[in-house]
Amino acid sequence: MTASGMTEADMTASIMAGSSADVHPRDVPILEMREVSVVRGRSRLLDRVTITLRTGEHTVILGPNGSGKSTLVKLIAGRIYPSTPSPVEPPIRIFGRDRWNLDDLRTRLGLVSAELEQGFLTGSSLGRATAIDLVTASFFGSAGVPFLHHEVTPETRERALAALNRVEVGHLARRRLNEVSTGEARRILIARALAHQPEVLLLDEPTTGLDLVARHAFLAMLRRLVDGQATLVLVTHHIEEVIPEVRRVLVMKNGRIIADGAPGEVLTARILTEAYGAPVQPVRREGGWRLRMEDHEPTTLRCEAARFNPEGERND
Repeated sequence: MTASGMTEADMTASIMAGSSADVHPRDVPILEMREVSVVRGRSRLLDRVTITLRTGEHTVILGPNGSGKSTLVKLIAGRIYPSTPSPVEPPIRIFGRDRWNLDDLRTRLGLVSAELEQGFLTGSSLGRATAIDLVTASFFGSAGVPFLHHEVTPETRERALAALNRVEVGHLARRRLNEVSTGEARRILIARALAHQPEVLLLDEPTTGLDLVARHAFLAMLRRLVDGQATLVLVTHHIEEVIPEVRRVLVMKNGRIIADGAPGEVLTARILTEAYGAPVQPVRREGGWRLRMEDHEPTTLRCEAARFNPEGERND
């Protein structure tokens, strides 16, 4: 039972009971979060977080490992719930609603993460599903193939192939997920998320596992993708992923948002040094940003990292 007096089953039922009468006009925020906290054991993973995200406002959520970024993603995706009561009710609204059928939510909010990719590689299909089958399965709310209880029409296949082409991997349609590179697999999952034409594309550490060249190509593809398309919310600890199309950056540390604003206002030496616990200098360049490390004492960095998450629980 949570501190608010509801069991997790109660909260799940509440979200799954979503009202279909609600309408989402364009001026309704994508996300409203008010004084939200998440606690696991003695660790406070999120601490009274307040955020409003609006349509068309491409946003990066930036911070070191252990700052609470992935916990925030799980809240937005409806995978976890606030642990402590908020003085504001309801504490979370997505597209203006506090109750959602999660399958319906996934058609409007496309989530891609390394964790999701790993699930396909180790789940029932063991990575043997082809790219076009993975994208096609998303139309039925399915993670696996074959489609034993669904009729796959030519139109559905065409939409799946169009999504793959949109992220420049249409030529991999018949390749299995376990046969492609990490960067290609990540693009296939983005195609899966985009197949429903969602209003928001939520990317959690999308370049994890990519080498320098693959990462550069991925970010170039992402720039082409977000130009006039779904609103991008990108979660990362790499300042280099703040692409020019991003209009807002939120910086996190120890489960809190310590800075929020335009990239040029937020990506400063003072703010980033505080966030990362080491002297750093952001450098703005044509097409993006990079971070230069100043002289530092490695022991200090190790102590700072331990202080971020003393329980040793993953809180990216």
